[in-house]
Amino acid sequence: MSRPEREAEATAIGLQTLVDGVRPITLADRLAVRAAEPMRPRRDPYARQKACDLGLFDEVGRAQIGLVDLLANS
Repeated sequence: MSRPEREAEATAIGLQTLVDGVRPITLADRLAVRAAEPMRPRRDPYARQKACDLGLFDEVGRAQIGLVDLLANS
């Protein structure tokens, strides 16, 4: 009794035989995994994101008294 032909996948270290019911990983599969990862900077991948304290998101700036309000209260 002969065994059925199994699928094989070419990898960097050579030909790898696949287990029954497992399909080879395609380029589309690899790209989908990479696209789902969070974005990282190229120069320093472990850099922390700076706070967004400009314009609408500037909490310190919103706590300041405006010049018009300051002059009206004097």
